[in-house]
Amino acid sequence: MRETREISALLHLIDDPDEEVFSTVSDRIVSYGKGIIPNLETLWENSPDEITQERIERLIHSLHFRDLQTDFSDWSKLESPELLQGALLVDRYQYPDISFNGITQELERMRRNIWLELNNYLTPLEQVNIINGILYNYYKLKGTEVAYQNPEEFFLHKVIESKRGNAISTGILYAALCQLLDINIMPVNIPRQFILGYFDANYSHAQHGSNPAHKIQFFLDPMSGQVFTHKDVETYFKRISVPPIPTYFKPLTPKRTIQLLVEELSKCFISHPYKQAELQQLATLLGE
Repeated sequence: MRETREISALLHLIDDPDEEVFSTVSDRIVSYGKGIIPNLETLWENSPDEITQERIERLIHSLHFRDLQTDFSDWSKLESPELLQGALLVDRYQYPDISFNGITQELERMRRNIWLELNNYLTPLEQVNIINGILYNYYKLKGTEVAYQNPEEFFLHKVIESKRGNAISTGILYAALCQLLDINIMPVNIPRQFILGYFDANYSHAQHGSNPAHKIQFFLDPMSGQVFTHKDVETYFKRISVPPIPTYFKPLTPKRTIQLLVEELSKCFISHPYKQAELQQLATLLGE
């Protein structure tokens, strides 16, 4: 952005020790939008003071975050938001300048490798065996329990690059690929777990009335692809002393799935309260 007299004055005030002055200056700088980021980056490179550099970094983050809020809001208002697109929006919180071209190409390779092995005569279990063979044997995808000291394992592009993620991120990868393949595998609302359900082909999020459990053929652990029967899930509910009410078998919508991802990611930033607050704002934007 061309440096006007006002912009020059604002940039010179970034290192003002008065927090009230800095707050006013910050609001004004952010109002210029992302076009002012190159000016801030130049100032950062020429500033020897660490505190000033930290302030500049926060300002750049605020500018990216404002745009991300708009994108989250727009995605949530779509009639049929795609799970994959929502997950990549979450990645942009921590990696605002990332290009997803390589990631989407790798996802397309995964989808195509699975699609080439599928045909119309396979049973649901045979379909899942093919998906599992490609993801866990060919690509060596490894799932882990959710660990809040490892925020990288929540970001989809990191999962695709490293072939390692937690139950939520690997589950989202699995479900997103199935969405691209028109296979009705979706996250379900089982307490204290992130597992997937293989729903009847004619089931949709819009259906109401009957118990969704009757529409699930079996369940999947996205960390390994292991298949669970209804009996296995009944045993789990008994073990945790929770009655298996119909709501728990309802598939999570893409919006609710991404909201859950954001809520869990926020727990990684206990030592950064402003990041927790921002992620909670994003979760609220999804409105589920």
